[in-house]
Amino acid sequence: MDYMLIFVPIKNIAAMYEKKIPKDFDCGMSITLEVIGGKWKPCLIDSISKGVRRPSEIHRCHPDATKRVLNLQLKELEDHGVVRKTIYPVLPPKVEYFLTDLGKTLLPLISHMEKWGTNYMPIFNELQQHKRDLQEAV
Repeated sequence: MDYMLIFVPIKNIAAMYEKKIPKDFDCGMSITLEVIGGKWKPCLIDSISKGVRRPSEIHRCHPDATKRVLNLQLKELEDHGVVRKTIYPVLPPKVEYFLTDLGKTLLPLISHMEKWGTNYMPIFNELQQHKRDLQEAV
C-alpha cells in the first residue's frame, strides 16, 4: 500500500490555540509580566535603548536566541506599544526598532533587574554549584 504525505501550511498556529484558563490582568504585576516577561524581552529593550536597532545587529547581540524567538518577542513588544518598528522604503528593505515613550518608562525597571541579577550572581552561582555537588554525590 502506497501513502502520500500532504503538507498544509499553517499561517498562524497561535490564533488556533486558545488557553483553557484566560489570563487575569487585574493586577499590575500580571500586566508587567505580560509586557516584559519572556527570556529575551528585557535584553531586547536594553539593547534597543543602547542603539542596537537593526534586526541583524539584535541577533548578533543575542546569539543564544533563535531568530524566530527574537522576532516573536520583538513583535510582542511592538504589539504592547513598547517598541516601534520602522520599515524604510529602500532596496533591500531596511528595518529598525526604536523604543516608544512607553518603552522608555521601562528602562529604570530593566536597569534595576540588571543590578539585582549582578548582585545576586555570587549567591546564585554558589547555589548552583551546591546543587551540582549533591547530584554528583548520588
